[in-house]
Amino acid sequence: MSIYDYKVQLEDGKEYSMSDYKGKAMLIVNTASKCGFTPQFEELEKLYEDYKEEDFVVLGFPTNQFKQEVATAQEAAQECRLNYGVTFPMHSMIQVNGAQEDPLFTYLKDHTKGFLGSSIKWNFTKFLIDKEGNIVGRYASKDKPLSLSKDIEKLL
Repeated sequence: MSIYDYKVQLEDGKEYSMSDYKGKAMLIVNTASKCGFTPQFEELEKLYEDYKEEDFVVLGFPTNQFKQEVATAQEAAQECRLNYGVTFPMHSMIQVNGAQEDPLFTYLKDHTKGFLGSSIKWNFTKFLIDKEGNIVGRYASKDKPLSLSKDIEKLL
């Protein structure tokens, strides 16, 4: 299986295939709108704006697994748009660990065990994917999005 075999849902529940992003570099992030790292949305949006014309996309996946998210995916996306100007795709509320975890995140974790361990420790864990669908980096919550610029530029 590859990352392109997974289906995900946008915040409005519309399902699509990750294969829609073939040929694009991706930064996949588990997000929360009530977290100490929430201001990272500003830098995530800056990365998206800076590189989207070069086939790069940021994908936000809200989770309340760490009890720092609002009630629904739509509310989470609305807060991100209003407070941080987010225009990149936001998705349905998911779990990133445990029995109910989203299959995409199972795949991401299974293919990055050498990076930061097998579980996601907190909100704003970031996964960098190249244009061929290979996971090339996993970054911790404390890693600021703009610090990934050089790694992203190598993929474009």
